[in-house]
Amino acid sequence: MTNNSESLEKRDGIFYGWVILSTAFITLVLGYAIRNTFSVFYPTIVEEFGWARGNTALMFSIAVILYGVVAPIAGSLVDRYGPRVVVPAGAIIVGAGVALCSMATARWHFYLLYGVMGAIGLSLAGWAPLSAIVSNWFARRRGLAFGILSAGFGGSLVFASVAQFLISRFGWRTTYVIIGITAITVIVPLCGVLMRRSPQDKGLLPDGMPLLSDELRHPDGSGILTGSEGKWASTTWNLTRAMKTYQFWLLFFMSFCLLGFAETIAIAHQVFFFRDAGYRPMLAANVYSVFGVVFVLGNMCSFLSDRFGRERVFVPSCLLGAMAVCLLFLIKDPSHPWMGFLFAVFYGLGIGTAGPVFFTTVADFFQGRHFGSIQGTVVLGFSLGGAIGPWLAGFLHDKTGTYFATFLILLGSLLLSVLLMELAAPRRIRSVP
Repeated sequence: MTNNSESLEKRDGIFYGWVILSTAFITLVLGYAIRNTFSVFYPTIVEEFGWARGNTALMFSIAVILYGVVAPIAGSLVDRYGPRVVVPAGAIIVGAGVALCSMATARWHFYLLYGVMGAIGLSLAGWAPLSAIVSNWFARRRGLAFGILSAGFGGSLVFASVAQFLISRFGWRTTYVIIGITAITVIVPLCGVLMRRSPQDKGLLPDGMPLLSDELRHPDGSGILTGSEGKWASTTWNLTRAMKTYQFWLLFFMSFCLLGFAETIAIAHQVFFFRDAGYRPMLAANVYSVFGVVFVLGNMCSFLSDRFGRERVFVPSCLLGAMAVCLLFLIKDPSHPWMGFLFAVFYGLGIGTAGPVFFTTVADFFQGRHFGSIQGTVVLGFSLGGAIGPWLAGFLHDKTGTYFATFLILLGSLLLSVLLMELAAPRRIRSVP
């Protein structure tokens, strides 16, 4: 039966890794849609209960922080029990949490259901475990795979308009139930049936490549040593061993700067800045929409790093983002709206490309059976930055009345990311084909 199945796969010529990537993509879209629709539910909940904005928004802050804390655990669990157990369990937890929000009548209900249950479930069904699985299936085309996977995050943003429609039609409580049940009914059977830990589970190799030599196998049996060189490539990496290297900490702080600050601050405060500059609300929203679309296009451009190398794509991408930030210093009024759209294109393309290239670099360094826990710990860096960055930007604006200091932070975060990537030097670990 197994031989017939394997021969069928070879005749069809379809590498099963694309099934894994498609499943992970759909899971990310639905999972992160639960968190990314917060901005739609937020004003409705504040209006109904009459609560202060800060105390209500705390449920989102709790979710971001706890998401990062649980990410290393989620990665470790998928390393140990596999995605067919961990990811569906996460979908059930996050789906149930958000559905139960429909019964909330006090702030602590939201803190517990959305902030705690939602964060734990999303970590188990989110980036750390899914990226660890996808990295097992792709080696030579890892940059492309991570770009497509990252686009799932951008794709989740479209659910904000869907959620707004459902709220206006059925109310926020019913909408929470619809979103929660949808996540459970789609993700659980999809991952339970289709997801696999590694190509070896299907009698395959990464990228569908033939096995030419036993020397290509990783010593822990998790994959092959495509493109990696020297003693580093033959090391069986776990979290403890990875944390003893300076490269791990360079990547951790890069996650904090690039994703936690440069990406999250821009997502949280971009519309506010353009409205402060005199842009009409719809025009400011249109600029943000362009940013979101180009962000996804940037995700897809990460495949270039497979051909030209990680640094040669990552560094120009960050510098493009830095150039976009410089435009913000020049925008004083809405007299030149094209400058806002030019910022959206440059920043979306720069950040959108740099993100998946960064995560691909993490996989290049520490790929192996324990990669999930390593990736999850790197995600913790993003979570810490994501919890601090938007709050800091708002605090500085309250104190100074402008976003000038925030623009300096964005610029510094991008330039520091460039320096950290050059110091990490993935070209020494993974040669360009």
